[in-house]
Amino acid sequence: MNMEEKLIKNFKGLAIPSMLLSLLQFDNEVVKNNYFSDGFEFSVDEEKTGLKTYSDEKDFLNSIYEFANSDGSGSSYGFWLKDGNVNLDQVPIVVFGSEGGYHIVACNLDDLLQILTFDSEPMIDWDEVYYYKDPDDFEPSEKSKEYKDWLKNEFNISPIDDADALVEKAQKIYKESFDSWVGKFYEE
Repeated sequence: MNMEEKLIKNFKGLAIPSMLLSLLQFDNEVVKNNYFSDGFEFSVDEEKTGLKTYSDEKDFLNSIYEFANSDGSGSSYGFWLKDGNVNLDQVPIVVFGSEGGYHIVACNLDDLLQILTFDSEPMIDWDEVYYYKDPDDFEPSEKSKEYKDWLKNEFNISPIDDADALVEKAQKIYKESFDSWVGKFYEE
């Protein structure tokens, strides 16, 4: 089963955003076995093993749809179906850390794809999430330039120099409601 088929199965009948399918096509045709953004890799955990460490309640598991690893240690990006909204083009993007922590990172998929131009995996703990790269010790991902060019050409989305500004924007809008919602299912 290829990744598109895995996403379709994982999303259980929800319409997969065309932007996500375009990114998957770019990943398959251009990136191949390299990276276009540090830590990002399409991935589907059909059993939702990581999410189940927070809660195995159906309402929780049916409201988060993971679609990619966000770092090399198993943290994941997912769509949060806030208030039952099933339009994945409009829902916020969350990250769940492999060592714990859950956070809003983007208002929508457009913002996440722009964050990925920063070419840094998220640093996730219980208190915060942020993107950092050492300017003195940074090597871009092998297909970073191709990704930035593709994103600009396909969707007119420009690269950024500050991923945390987009995270902060999303958290101003969604952090309180997301934390409250997760708190119904999980207590630290």
